[in-house]
Amino acid sequence: MTPKIARFLVEQQPATPCLVLDLDRVEANFRAIRNALPLAQIYYAVKANPARPVLERLVRLDSRFDAAGFEEIAACLAVGARPDAISFGNTIKKAIAIRRAHAAGVTLYAFDSAEELEKLAANAPGARVYCRILVGNEGADWPLSRKFGTSVAMAKELMLRAGELGLDPYGLSFHVGSQQTTPRAYELAIGKVAMLFTDLTEAGVNLRMMNLGGGFPTRYRDAVPEIDRFGDAIMAAMTGHFGNALPEMLIEPGRSVVGDAGLVEAEVVLVSRRDRDDPVRWVYLDIGRFGGLAETEGEAIKYRITTPHDGTELGPVSIAGPTCDGADIMYERSNYRLPLALRTGDRVELLSAGAYVSTYASQGFNGFAPLAEHYL
Repeated sequence: MTPKIARFLVEQQPATPCLVLDLDRVEANFRAIRNALPLAQIYYAVKANPARPVLERLVRLDSRFDAAGFEEIAACLAVGARPDAISFGNTIKKAIAIRRAHAAGVTLYAFDSAEELEKLAANAPGARVYCRILVGNEGADWPLSRKFGTSVAMAKELMLRAGELGLDPYGLSFHVGSQQTTPRAYELAIGKVAMLFTDLTEAGVNLRMMNLGGGFPTRYRDAVPEIDRFGDAIMAAMTGHFGNALPEMLIEPGRSVVGDAGLVEAEVVLVSRRDRDDPVRWVYLDIGRFGGLAETEGEAIKYRITTPHDGTELGPVSIAGPTCDGADIMYERSNYRLPLALRTGDRVELLSAGAYVSTYASQGFNGFAPLAEHYL
């Protein structure tokens, strides 16, 4: 919680649940990433938080943008981003979205399959394209490897085919998983993709770019390595494989830019026990998995929670949302402990909730309004 957010909560007492985000922290995080990897072009992952105030601040910082859909592209253009500073980084795109992006001036597109490559050739002729390689996601709290990426062998065929289709085979990409807490994951991925980069270059493909993806973590319950450690690991691996002939480097941070810049303030709706002798209390909040906390699925992302009674005696709890859906449970197995004094009506804060919360919120499940947002 930043001083600006703390002051806002005290002075404004906003209705809950709500997201409150400090734009100055967003800027500080962005600058820290730029300092850790000064040779990389930063493409902010818009999906992490696409709020207009966030995008406006990042445009002023000369950020580039990684967009998952045309709507995100339009949002970036609306705040002054240049079309050539936007990457259409989703490997699963409708043809009409590709056409609209191409017409708007976007020239950079991701793919990981033959059919997607054909769609790009038909709807964005001459575009720069990069192929996403499947790499390990060990060490990531929110893995992405099951759905995206292709094998090295397939990627080589596709990149050779890209030139035949009139596209510009610009580079290769990978993603080591979101909330990646192990710097070595980048070293291993770079080693794998660098070999393909060399093979394709020797085959006559004019590759110029390596997209290292995102995944840089933010602090939740447990400490994570500082961004400098990731920067050091990445640059050691890149220079080790490419020497002084470094390709252009792209990175796509999202969570690490906005995650710890915001929090969710929520209200305790109910505290109950299933049995008189059960030591575990159930704490129900007015926000749950359908209200924006989707990343608690599998108890993957574990938010720190503060209460008005911190410093008093604690007891074990299960934590759930307010809806009538039995899946609306955030934590049962993660050993959360909250004050025994916690009561209905208390306000609590879920810290480091600036990423992937507002956009995951449902638009009216059980009649609950979407999460309110305040940008300071």
